[in-house]
Amino acid sequence: MKEQEIAEILLKENEEYKKLEEEHKSLKGTLAEIDRKVYLTPEEEVERKRVQKLKLTKKDRMAELIREYKKSHSVN
Repeated sequence: MKEQEIAEILLKENEEYKKLEEEHKSLKGTLAEIDRKVYLTPEEEVERKRVQKLKLTKKDRMAELIREYKKSHSVN
């Protein structure tokens, strides 16, 4: 089973995964909004880095949940 298939299953069955996916999408939108600016103030640069790190944290946890699903369901 592919990771995308597992992700779809987790979206339906796992509340934590669903919440992480929603938050990740929201952060992606926030980052895109920041990146549309031609020039960023120092505060905006800090905010951009904070959003990037938070987005990556969400993505890492989602990947961890996929690995846990594979392990618990003996999926290769």
